[in-house]
Amino acid sequence: MKIEQIYTGCLAQGAYYIESNGEAAIIDPLREVMPYIEKAEKDGAKIKYIFETHFHADFVSGHVDLASKTGAAIVFGPTSMQMGFDATVAEDNQVFKIGNISLKVLHTPGHTMESSCYLLSDENGKEVAIFTGDTLFIGDVGRPDLAQKVIADLTQDKLAAHLYDSLRNKIMPLADDIIVYPAHGAGSACGKNLSKETSDTLGNQKKTNYALRADMTKEEFIAELLDGLMPPPSYFPKNVMMNIQGYDSIDTVLERGAKAFSPAEFEAAANETDALILDTRAPETFAKAFVPNSINIGIDGGFAPWVGTLIPDIKQEILLVTDPGREEEVVTRLARVGYDYAIGYLKGGIDAWVADNRETDTIESISVEEMSHRLAENPALPVLDVRKASEHFSEHVIDSINAPLDYVNDSMSMVDKNKTYLVHCAGGYRSMIFASILKARGFNNLINIQGGFGAIKASGKLNVSAYQCPSTML
Repeated sequence: MKIEQIYTGCLAQGAYYIESNGEAAIIDPLREVMPYIEKAEKDGAKIKYIFETHFHADFVSGHVDLASKTGAAIVFGPTSMQMGFDATVAEDNQVFKIGNISLKVLHTPGHTMESSCYLLSDENGKEVAIFTGDTLFIGDVGRPDLAQKVIADLTQDKLAAHLYDSLRNKIMPLADDIIVYPAHGAGSACGKNLSKETSDTLGNQKKTNYALRADMTKEEFIAELLDGLMPPPSYFPKNVMMNIQGYDSIDTVLERGAKAFSPAEFEAAANETDALILDTRAPETFAKAFVPNSINIGIDGGFAPWVGTLIPDIKQEILLVTDPGREEEVVTRLARVGYDYAIGYLKGGIDAWVADNRETDTIESISVEEMSHRLAENPALPVLDVRKASEHFSEHVIDSINAPLDYVNDSMSMVDKNKTYLVHCAGGYRSMIFASILKARGFNNLINIQGGFGAIKASGKLNVSAYQCPSTML
């Protein structure tokens, strides 16, 4: 028997490859499916099942493409939802055989109504692992406010009550030595305060996870679970519908995004369409020269979730500026969150644009030392902190203004086009996104702080508030 967790940091997501005696199963696959197929081929195994723990909101699953390419059966837990593809709707406690091992479906509504966990028994029939999806994380449980965006008569209170029952009736009675394999870790918006660990024993979670306290009443559970919830990213319901209804093949999406444009063709495409120009280079590189009106979301950060949070239309046409050689990677990672309409990229990247004598724009980016110097000269110079509200609450530059990137349209209303602002996040990634979005909208006086709050705090040059532990990381 082989169990492999395939963890993708950008999405803080865990997919799983399970193989036994020439048969394999994939749990919660990502959109690009060839890595799973290649693993099975290497093991001389046939992918028999694709198990989905629920209709995911934070990414588009690869279940449809993987089934098409391998003939594997797609399996969901109990649901009445009409799907746009062939799938097996399992019954609670139904058992599926993979080689010499088995997976039992445990219907665990709460995060969503169809949410199910898969309990793995080894060759000897011993229960050894449970794949919990978004029902149970390490240190947390799934937020109960997402399914209400899809099913109108659900409320977060109803879902939280279901989750309480699911945890206590289906999961907590299981043996302490069972390994918990969740769908997400720290950085995911599917829970409030997930651990950086991506697996643990169930026994340890019973001791340390607040949601599994044995003496907790249902009312206490609901109150604690709902405390600190923030509105989910707007792309979540759209990803849910793609996961229910189906989508274009990843091959089609990659082909569409693979069109290489010369600088002249790129500019013509930008002028002739409503495409957004997305520059995925590193923030500090972007700041030095970029195509006017482009926005920066660096590929080497939390790329896909920020795309989903900040680009409201999932069918938005997108023109790409990337580091040469990374075009396909960018198109793939856009597709992970349902942005399937990249229509081409600037061949040769920004160097080709500059070599063609085309106009570029810049964003001023300064060190913390220079920030300190400018504040000494002008103490009234406002400091914008674009981190999440929970991060700002935890600790911040005294008198700074919290203008979270998550809600950039609301935050933009705090900014006066005629004033100069010093803008920072935690490390410089989000502040450049913020500055580029506002720059494209005519805000020309934002100065990015290199290294963000981490560098500010380490320098000791600015007054910082005392640390307070936040109740949520949303």
